[in-house]
Amino acid sequence: MNLYKNGLKRTVDVLLSGGALIFLSPIILVLIVWLHFANRGAGVFFRQERPGKNAKIFKIIKFKTMTDKRDENGKLLPDVQRLTKVGRFVRSCSLDELPQLWNVFIGDMSLIGPRPLMPQYLSLYSQRQARRHEVRPGITGWAQVNGRNNISWVKKLEYDIWYIDNLSFMLDLKIVFLTIYKVFARKDISKGGEATTEPFNGNN
Repeated sequence: MNLYKNGLKRTVDVLLSGGALIFLSPIILVLIVWLHFANRGAGVFFRQERPGKNAKIFKIIKFKTMTDKRDENGKLLPDVQRLTKVGRFVRSCSLDELPQLWNVFIGDMSLIGPRPLMPQYLSLYSQRQARRHEVRPGITGWAQVNGRNNISWVKKLEYDIWYIDNLSFMLDLKIVFLTIYKVFARKDISKGGEATTEPFNGNN
């Protein structure tokens, strides 16, 4: 496990993410054009700061699935009102995650690992929960195949720590197959019909 965790895992990430970017480039290009029109000038890519390994901040890249519609006071409308039909489909198939293959290729992320969360959560983690930053964050992970947005934050973070303590090639392979199943089954995409999951407050 140490050999995989400390070196081989990164090699696998580079080879697979690079190959996937080439193989999926036609789909990525189609999505870029599709979202360009669906988002009505709001752009195609969504970049946001997230903490990675050792809590080092990087910019995650995702496909943008919302417009920038605002109310009469210039304030952005709620996520549910800005999420487009195209965006909902892209999310339901997890296609919005595809640009993160570039994050994996350049070393910000791994294919498998705890999902990168918001920087403002760093001060809310317990000492145990903060261990999620011992490894690179992933596009998918153990928490994502065990409930994703339909489980509590406490449970989700506990799954992240379990993954770190049990990290192995066979576990990563299992997560890959479970992720494929979840994507095709379109399971656990959102919680309670919400467009995005509720924020972490340190207790939920």
